[in-house]
Amino acid sequence: MNIINEFKLTVDSKSINEAFCRQVVGAFVTSLDPTIEEMTDIKTAVSEAVTNCIVHAYSDSCGKIYITGQILDDNMVKITIKDKGIGIENVSQAMTPLFTTGSSDRSGLGFTVMQSFCDRVNVSSSVGNGTTVTLTKYICKREKW
Repeated sequence: MNIINEFKLTVDSKSINEAFCRQVVGAFVTSLDPTIEEMTDIKTAVSEAVTNCIVHAYSDSCGKIYITGQILDDNMVKITIKDKGIGIENVSQAMTPLFTTGSSDRSGLGFTVMQSFCDRVNVSSSVGNGTTVTLTKYICKREKW
């Protein structure tokens, strides 16, 4: 697939930046004229991925979160959220609904939410080196007036 447009963003892993990341991705995707539901899906999935970086990857320190957004042929949106935090020991287990390594106030539904709102979610991780989450969503083409 060809890349039609792309952006790169780096932010500190602070909770104040979660909403900022959502808005940047939302603004980027507007060129595809998504429905409100499609926009909400993408922004919610990004929020979950960024929150995972803040809460789990850098739980005791502040690191960087790297986000790349791409618009591909056929109205595909690909958002990659990467950290260089502690990594995930068992990705399959981490993607199980209700599994969490955090405190009891965490629901363990972050990956489940991402999967329900995106067409594809890919997670790669290396303990001690960080995690990369790639979210892919197709935006339905609508006829222009």
